[in-house]
Amino acid sequence: MTTDLESLDAVGAIAALKDGSVSPVAYAEALTERAAAHTELNALQHFDAAYLVRAARDAFEADPGAALAGLPLVAKDNINTTAYPTSGGTAALLEHTPARDAGVVRRITQAGGVIGAKSGMHELAFGITSNNSVTGAIHNPADHAMIPGGSSGGTAASVAAGIFPAGLGTDTGGSCRIPAALCGVIGFRPTTGRYDGDGIVPISHTRDTAGPLARSVRDIALLDAVLAGEDDTLPEAGITEITLGVPRQMFFEDLDPVVERAVEAALSQLSSAGATLVEVSLEPIWPHNEAFSFPVVFYEVMRDLPAYLAEHAPDVSFDTLVEGIGSPDVAGAIASQLGADAMPEAAYRAAMDQHRPAMRQIYEQLFQDHALDAIAFPTTPLPARPIGSDETVSLNGKDVPTFPTYIRNTDLASNIGAPGISLPCPVSSGLPVGIEFDARPGRDRALLGLARAVEHALAR
Repeated sequence: MTTDLESLDAVGAIAALKDGSVSPVAYAEALTERAAAHTELNALQHFDAAYLVRAARDAFEADPGAALAGLPLVAKDNINTTAYPTSGGTAALLEHTPARDAGVVRRITQAGGVIGAKSGMHELAFGITSNNSVTGAIHNPADHAMIPGGSSGGTAASVAAGIFPAGLGTDTGGSCRIPAALCGVIGFRPTTGRYDGDGIVPISHTRDTAGPLARSVRDIALLDAVLAGEDDTLPEAGITEITLGVPRQMFFEDLDPVVERAVEAALSQLSSAGATLVEVSLEPIWPHNEAFSFPVVFYEVMRDLPAYLAEHAPDVSFDTLVEGIGSPDVAGAIASQLGADAMPEAAYRAAMDQHRPAMRQIYEQLFQDHALDAIAFPTTPLPARPIGSDETVSLNGKDVPTFPTYIRNTDLASNIGAPGISLPCPVSSGLPVGIEFDARPGRDRALLGLARAVEHALAR
């Protein structure tokens, strides 16, 4: 066989399967070999090599013309699957196998795809390091001493290492885009509600969404079409037709020099290729963002998580789940909401009824005033840091809190429900760096067309 299976993206693999240059069994077996070669990453939480080969063969033979045609994918371990347990990375659910697949999994299987493994994650998706005290730390393929980001760290690491061509994560405040940036792959957060949210271990129904991770924009576009149930045609976007807003305030402040150099170089390259860059400001939005972000998460998780257990894991009580949380950062976050200091309903109602509408109006007005297609900024203020830096990380000579620092730039899109995509910045050496592009809610396919043009421009 002359096909370099490791270099194939999902679209390339599907083409090879359909034209017969690679058999479904041979391709699946190649992925199982990749998984065996990268066990040190601890990226996969549940995996059965024999099942993967059998399921890929059966899916392809059932419909060789399907959109995904037997393609194996990996799914984060908070997304319900009947073929594998769904643990959310927490002790009480380690042996929990749901009675039905999540809505996004059904979309994948209906399109001929296969969930070939479940990927590790930050416990209960409540963090960005993927240093899980219950299931073990996940390692960054670029440097095994470093975090892969999170909470979808296992999916990002699996895709970056070539174990799977693409996969599913979830994103509440940046959990697809942050690990994509830190591992050097592409992570997409769709407009909230674009994909079915049924059967996913939740944090916040207002902010949660599944999202794909891959190594090419065309793969993200294919999976988005499958997950949204839409035609896979991608709008053509020439780089010279694109107008990008560059919000310096907040997004570009206190950046690690490695990130600053990479992102500024990427923006300069896009400008030289013909994109229009406009300096813009979102200054009025930040007080609203602060008043929305954590009040919504803390108020909703204490209601949404028990509701998930009641529907999908009725044998596991919320008290039992809480008692089994092993990661100190996650245990502390949940414990803070069990007593008198729990998030009050008044703060939640103000967030939903006042601050979110205000944020959306400010954001929409910015796009209208400057005729923007997207805003562009560093996905994270710093690249990956060593495993174990769960509470604080070093940034420009200071110890800063890990979680709010890493989500600083990704949080806004989550709060207003806007689509965002993180692409790798070209770097000659060192750790990966991501650049993010956010669009208006509902403009997902246009954003993916833009990202395809950016991907081509940055590859020149």
